[in-house]
Amino acid sequence: MELRQLEVLVSIADNGSFSAAAKALSTVQSNVSAHISRLEKELTTILVERATGKLTEDGQIVVEHARRVFNQIQDIASEVQSNEKEIKGESRLGCIGTTGRWLIPAILPAISTRFPNIRVTISEGSTSSLLPRLIDGSLDAAIVHLPVEDEQLESHSLFAEDLMLLVNNKHQWADLDTITIAELVTEPLLLPPKNTALRRILDRAAGAQRLVFKMQAEIDGVRLLTSLAFEGFGAAIVPATAAPGWLTGEFKRIEVPELPRRVVGWVQRRRPLPSKATQAVTAVIREVIELGNYQQPGVHTGKGAFPLKRSS
Repeated sequence: MELRQLEVLVSIADNGSFSAAAKALSTVQSNVSAHISRLEKELTTILVERATGKLTEDGQIVVEHARRVFNQIQDIASEVQSNEKEIKGESRLGCIGTTGRWLIPAILPAISTRFPNIRVTISEGSTSSLLPRLIDGSLDAAIVHLPVEDEQLESHSLFAEDLMLLVNNKHQWADLDTITIAELVTEPLLLPPKNTALRRILDRAAGAQRLVFKMQAEIDGVRLLTSLAFEGFGAAIVPATAAPGWLTGEFKRIEVPELPRRVVGWVQRRRPLPSKATQAVTAVIREVIELGNYQQPGVHTGKGAFPLKRSS
């Protein structure tokens, strides 16, 4: 088995056909076909359906492993090029959108100043979309909602954030500083869909008091949910980092003491170990959070930050 054969198979997966793969690899279709035929002969299986250009089930398995191999090769190159005095290379970081809006503007300048030879690529997504990319090696690490339960991954808590009510200044609750769940269920709210982690947290908290939230609308996406609340289309319960401390406007953050905190953490693969570039990015992120959490209402770090529930 040769790396070139795996590269050709991955290109077919990415481009959808033998001819498109050949164009992407700057070669001819006959070479692509020859590489695939030799790989199939060695593995004694069909990897690509010739009529459609689609991968077979075995082909998908091989591509998944091939992507990991190529990412590990890239990691090797980064490690060899790095040294203790001059860390350089690429770090591919995933981040959930709410945290990213608050944290990324702070960490990028810090990384650029301390480690100018590190290239950081940021991919935004939900926890459920980022973890598979972390496992297959297309991301080096990710900042996601914890807990994460996967034997291939290890996680470390970064901070806990309150779930708070967000309303426009013209809303009837805008004069409040805190609100109870019993008060919240009296009016329709903008809510996340029922199959999301945030909605499950909210429904469990209300259900513990034998209460049910009234739905104004279900909004799939915390950033959209937050924007609608900003603009006065309804009241929404969102994580604290959805409304960064530097953000100003005609809106009000209202505490909901009965709701649990959401824990956000750093997740990486157990093997291979992260490159020096990714380790450096990790250190910067931890420092920025520890030094800058006071600028963000509802974010907690240090001892006592991570209980599942706050005292009411």
